[in-house]
Amino acid sequence: MNAANIFGGLAGAIALTTVHETVRQFLPQAPRVDLVGVRAVRELLNKTNLPIPGLSTQRQLALGGDLVSNATYYSMAGTSYTRGILLGIAAGVGGVLLPGPMGLGEAPTNRSTTTQLLTVGYYTLGGLVATAVTRALRNEDEDED
Repeated sequence: MNAANIFGGLAGAIALTTVHETVRQFLPQAPRVDLVGVRAVRELLNKTNLPIPGLSTQRQLALGGDLVSNATYYSMAGTSYTRGILLGIAAGVGGVLLPGPMGLGEAPTNRSTTTQLLTVGYYTLGGLVATAVTRALRNEDEDED
């Protein structure tokens, strides 16, 4: 993996987070992946017997974790739009289906068809942005296999 992939992945993660954080302020049916992240942070802290910080710190920890994990994930897209789209769809479907069984609640990403579609769409956008930035940094016009 090279620097272009890493920066592309980071760009995809930033795009995903920016869209999520913006749209949730205006659209009641928007996914609330931030709530899933806060619940995950709280669960982790509970299991380690560490003191539970305030909600603001929990949100910051969740946001930081999201950015790092999504950037790492999207860095696998490389210069293939097909791979970027498939990675995005897979992450979005996981975002809809996995929080409930993981004990993090279903409502934040699965409460309506609109919420589900937006969740998948946001993650797919992240994959596309990751690919576009990686391609631009590598100065490539052709998809890799």
